[in-house]
Amino acid sequence: MRSIFSLFLFLLILSGCNQSPESVSDMAIATVKLPPKSKSEVYDKKDAPPPPPEANEQVEQKIIKEATLRFETDDLENTFTQIQNAVSNNKARIINDSEGKDYGTIYRNLTVKIPSQNFDRFINDISKGVSYFEVKNISAEDVTEQFIDLTSRLKTKKKLEERYLEILKKANKVSEILEIEKQISAIREEIEAKEGQLKYLESRVSESTITIEFYKTVAEKEGIKISYGSKLWNAVKSGFFSLSDFLISLISIWPFVVIFFVLAYFIRKRFKRRKKE
Repeated sequence: MRSIFSLFLFLLILSGCNQSPESVSDMAIATVKLPPKSKSEVYDKKDAPPPPPEANEQVEQKIIKEATLRFETDDLENTFTQIQNAVSNNKARIINDSEGKDYGTIYRNLTVKIPSQNFDRFINDISKGVSYFEVKNISAEDVTEQFIDLTSRLKTKKKLEERYLEILKKANKVSEILEIEKQISAIREEIEAKEGQLKYLESRVSESTITIEFYKTVAEKEGIKISYGSKLWNAVKSGFFSLSDFLISLISIWPFVVIFFVLAYFIRKRFKRRKKE
């Protein structure tokens, strides 16, 4: 028994002597390894939805409202004034204003941004005096689930960033510090991306977009406002411009004209010689 115990003690001492300093260093690094991913983080990496919010957590409903309106009016200026008053009364703002003329109609297009809480009242204000809408599209998109998903992922990323920052304070080796800082930088980029998505979503929820097109039909007799003398003068100018264009076209093909006359000259001269023979 004593010989067996001595042999076991000798092998134990030998294994301890064969352990290199690098293995001891690896054990030290292992104590500062990156933390295991939480359950929420695993959900985030697999692009799966995070766990639902707790029952006691109240989430405000997030709805994006948009509308497109098109109608006919007898007076463009009065209609525009009515829309301006509705914009002022509902704390809205016009971000785009364009007008033009089609065959038989004069139209004006407006794009309005308005606080979502005033959306319905604004629609009612500009609908006064409109007999019927040719186009009236009102949409309401519920993005509450998307908002909850982004918020949950953002919280998870921020908690993970805090854990990495705590580990960074305990790291001693340069390799460990560089690796942890690399992970923190990647997490920070994801946090900023999700914060940008949330801001964009919140801006669309807080402000609704309404596109308004109103037009006036122009009678045929209203379009004839040019006198007969003006028409004659316009016809003379049009003929002069047409003649100028023709002369410019001839000048641009002068090499072909010269070649034509030279060929005609030689052909005519040859015919004269044949007649004399």
